[in-house]
Amino acid sequence: MRQLALAALTAAALCACSPSTPESGASAPAPAAAPAPAKPAAETPKPAEAAAPAKEIPEGACGDQSQLAPDQRVANTARWSTASEQDNFGFDVYRGDSEKGEFTKLTKEPILGAGTSDETHKYEFRDDTIDPCKQYWYYVEGITTSGSREKFTPTFAAPPKHRPVGSPPATQQPVVPAKE
Repeated sequence: MRQLALAALTAAALCACSPSTPESGASAPAPAAAPAPAKPAAETPKPAEAAAPAKEIPEGACGDQSQLAPDQRVANTARWSTASEQDNFGFDVYRGDSEKGEFTKLTKEPILGAGTSDETHKYEFRDDTIDPCKQYWYYVEGITTSGSREKFTPTFAAPPKHRPVGSPPATQQPVVPAKE
């Protein structure tokens, strides 16, 4: 599973923390389907992604979003894929406040995998329980049908989506995952 994690890492890290805003149409967690891959899908970054320029962080509301309807919340969406899967029960998604910090499991139930399959499968998990002004760190854990668990992706960052209203302009450099 470790070899799969490295291949899937590329896919997960590149699109794991794409911003999900109400305008994106993502209003519910991803469907229950996740792979414990045998072979992760080979996805390589496009040149523009590899050398993305700094982006200005827009002003916005910070803090708890629980009073907002789910489709109105700002979110981080973790995405990953597999080229094939073997004995994959599913995945759990974890979040922390720092790259090395304590991580909390976000999935109440595992995102179900495809069992054993030679087909490509894509998965995602939408986290709308964030403070839009904070950076978070995530990783995905694979679960086999025998119950063993292993980190499927490296730890990857999701930059803040907003800066506090009235704060000076700020830019966000693209985050490159640490090598594990």
